[in-house]
Amino acid sequence: MLPAMFPAPEVPEFPPGQVTNTTGHFRYEDVTQDGRLMPIGIPHALSGLWREVLVHHPGARNALGQGVIPILTRLTLTSYDQQIRVDRPFESRAGFQLAHDKQGDDVSRLFMLVWADLRGAAGKLSRHVTPGELATAGTIFAEHTFTRLMAPPDQRRVTRLAVEGYPEIPETRYAAPAPTTAHEPPAGAAWTSELAPDTADYVFTLDQTDSNQHVNSLVYIRLFLEAVNRRLAAEGKPLRVRSRAVNIAYRKPCFAGDRVRAHVRLFEGGAAGHVTGEDGKPRCFVRTILAP
Repeated sequence: MLPAMFPAPEVPEFPPGQVTNTTGHFRYEDVTQDGRLMPIGIPHALSGLWREVLVHHPGARNALGQGVIPILTRLTLTSYDQQIRVDRPFESRAGFQLAHDKQGDDVSRLFMLVWADLRGAAGKLSRHVTPGELATAGTIFAEHTFTRLMAPPDQRRVTRLAVEGYPEIPETRYAAPAPTTAHEPPAGAAWTSELAPDTADYVFTLDQTDSNQHVNSLVYIRLFLEAVNRRLAAEGKPLRVRSRAVNIAYRKPCFAGDRVRAHVRLFEGGAAGHVTGEDGKPRCFVRTILAP
């Protein structure tokens, strides 16, 4: 039985100036052989929000000018069984909302929360079949935590946005789940194996980095899914499956030259675990739902 999808906040009504509709194009690696969208291909839906909204938004620009940056701390990706055409453009609606969390009566953190959906032309790649109407193939929720990235460690936490264009304390309350929840089984699923390290380390080079000067956030998902595949094969599990949903919480960035290892545990309908550095500390926690 397929376990429940990973939880994420409901999509809100976005304020004016905080939402956009854009179009884009799939890569062949984004869609399975039977036409279903890979979760790893969903984050492209966010690109229009950054290019067309946030780069011009006065609050975002003023915060950046003060060194206050929203850093990605969690992704929840959900792919549906809808078949889509990889050779046709997709449409996406993406928007953001600011929020705060509290510890007792005090504001503890500020967030930029982002939602998007991705719609493609229904059908499979074919020269003889007319593409169908646009249909939703996947959704994404992205949690970003505001921080002063370049400040000393004891000055990085942001609890006020003292910039024009953003409220000092956003009205919306967001109870951020602990990062460790991203290596637990979803509701209704039970563990079927013990946590064990992957058979090999993974060493990053510049090929895994991006312009943010560290290993790209999606690399950890690819790394973990490869470890899951090896675990499935080692235990004689069916391999004609795909990742249907991914939930990942980021703890600490990696850089070119760093060595990490995935640790994997299987549950009914999926796998969960973490990726650790040479110091044994988790760099991220990850879980995925697998389905035929």
